[in-house]
Amino acid sequence: MPFYEHVYLARQDASAQQVEELTAQLKGVVEGLGGSIKKAEYWGVKSLSYRLRKNRKAHYTLMDIEAPPAAINEIERLERLNEDVLRYLTIRVEALEEGPSAMMRRAERDRDRDERRGDRFDRGDRFDRGDRFDRGDRGGDRFDRGDRGRDRGGRGAGDATAETATEE
Repeated sequence: MPFYEHVYLARQDASAQQVEELTAQLKGVVEGLGGSIKKAEYWGVKSLSYRLRKNRKAHYTLMDIEAPPAAINEIERLERLNEDVLRYLTIRVEALEEGPSAMMRRAERDRDRDERRGDRFDRGDRFDRGDRFDRGDRGGDRFDRGDRGRDRGGRGAGDATAETATEE
């Protein structure tokens, strides 16, 4: 049987539990048609490059599938009908990748890097320079702008009343 890598994106409004239920439903369909899911990875909610159906983020899920083409056609048909699925992509591969996918390895690598670094604010060199957050040099060049509520004539709301008071 051929091997496939299948990724689908679910709406950000859907809960992680709903996404897991959808994955279980798709797994049942594949197994019912004589295939098997070798690996299913939930990658989490990630930002999209551009908006899809008014969504800026989506739940990403990867499935490694060994199944006949009819099973792939059926899960793609079900995903087209499901309102929670924004996009899907199925690629036929020669062999399935062993171990975690590249996305899961990246997340693991990032966690390891953060553990090695420790607390971000331990780096005192950023805050000791004094030029980053100390804006004392700007104190003299700013002037008091007074009331910012201005009408179309360019006068502040208090200017018109002051003129009428002096004219009387």
